[in-house]
Amino acid sequence: MLRAIWRLSRGNHLRPWKSPYLRWRIETYAGIHADRIDFVRFWKFVWKHRADLFRYARWAALEEQATAQERAAGERDNVKAVAAE
Repeated sequence: MLRAIWRLSRGNHLRPWKSPYLRWRIETYAGIHADRIDFVRFWKFVWKHRADLFRYARWAALEEQATAQERAAGERDNVKAVAAE
């Protein structure tokens, strides 16, 4: 799950309130204009919606894991097909 959070805050790991992606997500979720999100507003939002954010991070981690498994299965199938030729 931490990997998903790290990936979502890409480029702004130590200051996630500056991440354009996270600001956009907060704007679309809560209606707070992205330009108005600063350190204090970001952490107030995180604290207020921590249960939802935890649930989302867990879901994102599961999706990332499923994608990795599908990709690995596809690569195994490609190796088998090449070996059969």
